[in-house]
Amino acid sequence: MTSRARWMVLVAVALLGTAYLLPLWRVDLIAPQYPEGLGMLIRINGVDGVKPNDLNSINGLNHYIGMRAIVPESIPELRWMPWILGALMAGGMLVAATRRRALLYVWGGALGVLLAAGLWDYWRWGYDYGHNLDTEHAIIKIPGMTYSPPVIGSKQLLNFRANSWPAAGGVAMGFAALLVTVAIVQTARRREEAS
Repeated sequence: MTSRARWMVLVAVALLGTAYLLPLWRVDLIAPQYPEGLGMLIRINGVDGVKPNDLNSINGLNHYIGMRAIVPESIPELRWMPWILGALMAGGMLVAATRRRALLYVWGGALGVLLAAGLWDYWRWGYDYGHNLDTEHAIIKIPGMTYSPPVIGSKQLLNFRANSWPAAGGVAMGFAALLVTVAIVQTARRREEAS
């Protein structure tokens, strides 16, 4: 493993660490009756509103369509993720300290799998919340309508425009994955050149 690849891994570890400080994802809901919008920030260990009362307002709106309330304490992933990310960061520091090519490949693979699993899990939660509705007690009933926000991008949900994009912590994690990919490619090429 080259010195440059080692530094890329260390920078990637630092970028991963920003997830403890910065939100990973942001969901905004904009409608005529909410021109300033309502927003949710998804963090490594919680979900809160962009503005102080946004999450309560979103839960109130969700009640009308039969959607469960978003209660961060009921989402087990929010308890596990800080520990999983900590282990991943420790693995990256081990890779940088030992400079072992095989460890870099394994760690890079683990990072990719965990980031993909995180996106899939976010999609799964959104799908579950938007499709498994309590239609019997819902105030607004539109047959066949579902309310899953997009994972990335924008989508019209009744009179709301839902926007879902990575927040600063999610962008930093994406850059970390890019740096690790470059380090792996560079290390693999150096090995080929040496043989």
